Amino acid sequence: MDQRPMDHDDDADPREEIVRLEAEIEHHAEIIESCRKLILASKAAMAIAGLSIVVALFGLINLDPAVLIGAFGVVLGGIVVFGSNTGTLEQARAATQAAELRRSELIGRIELRVVGGRNGGNWLH
Repeated sequence: MDQRPMDHDDDADPREEIVRLEAEIEHHAEIIESCRKLILASKAAMAIAGLSIVVALFGLINLDPAVLIGAFGVVLGGIVVFGSNTGTLEQARAATQAAELRRSELIGRIELRVVGGRNGGNWLH
């Protein structure tokens, strides 16, 4: 029995790897969309809380101290959520680009063959 390690570039069917990469790309797309939504929500929460703090500091409205402390907490929490999801978003984009590049390379390696088509035409398959 052959004991050498399996080299995915030589032994694996490129079509199987392409299918796997497409699933990976779709997974990253879901992560990217989720991050975008959370980033948008954190920006909105920070804006509303920040505006409340500024308005309260200028004395235009009187906020209960607990509400004011809560607004500071929302701003800080929004910063954390924004930063964390921005990092995750960039990682998912980089992983998507790498998977797309690999998929393109694999597609380029597939040897297409001519098959008979309808009415005597030939198609690549």
